[in-house]
Amino acid sequence: MMFGVSSMTAMLRRVAVYPPSASLLQADPLKWHYGPEFDPAQVTSDHDNFVSILKSAGTEVVIIEQDDRGIADAVFTYDASLVTPAGAVLMAPGKSLRFGEQTVHKEFYDSQGIPIVGELTGSARAEAGDTLWVDDSCLAVGRGFRTNPAGVTQLTGIMAGQGIEVHAFDMPVYGGRAACLHLMSLISLVDTRKALVVMELLPVAFYELLLAHDYTLIAAPFEEFRSTGTLSTNVLALAPGHCVMVDNIPQTRKTLEDAGVRVEVFSGASLCIGCEGGPTCMTRPLLRR
Repeated sequence: MMFGVSSMTAMLRRVAVYPPSASLLQADPLKWHYGPEFDPAQVTSDHDNFVSILKSAGTEVVIIEQDDRGIADAVFTYDASLVTPAGAVLMAPGKSLRFGEQTVHKEFYDSQGIPIVGELTGSARAEAGDTLWVDDSCLAVGRGFRTNPAGVTQLTGIMAGQGIEVHAFDMPVYGGRAACLHLMSLISLVDTRKALVVMELLPVAFYELLLAHDYTLIAAPFEEFRSTGTLSTNVLALAPGHCVMVDNIPQTRKTLEDAGVRVEVFSGASLCIGCEGGPTCMTRPLLRR
């Protein structure tokens, strides 16, 4: 089977990516809430460097070729759908400019023969960046500006059909409604039972759930979290204990390496820092095992 995900750290066997399109290269930074680091002349190179690391790790990279409908953020493929052991769930992005992106993902899954096992409807809003696999039968969900209560309720029902329990946690306001703060902005799993976390903003109940599941928590340097616009903690596990992150975040990198994690880096300031989405955001894992 060429799909199935219920882990954040099992070997990343197959992944979908959406390279920077004309919609991104021509994007209005004010409209899309991009920062001063955003450089259209550099983002394609940043993405290419990232993809080369994925391929070097043995990951099969599948390019999404569907029309992005003018959605500049489509490069951040993690959010508009969620792959589960049984198939894909179509999310409903809470950033209004991204709503409808789930249709791009549906067309992609149809082209790949990956079944759609659920879809958020009506007023429900949820982005997959607000989800995190704690283990095979437990999914954490952040309720915040991008994921509303109706989204949590519908996602809980969809996952229950697969015997997967959903635990929801309120997100902090932090940067406000316009900023991109997902649950996965506050935590990245970097090994089978090891997590890089923003201890200062982690919901208490989520902290307790992680400890109950025997996680070792690595406290991320908060100043780098702040100075990178929350991107320092956006770290993608390629395999247990083997991760990739944006370059030039030295304190966080050292913190991970001191904890025994192998870290690879790529130049991603223009795309990741500038556009508010890190290496995890640029992937839609299709198969981890």
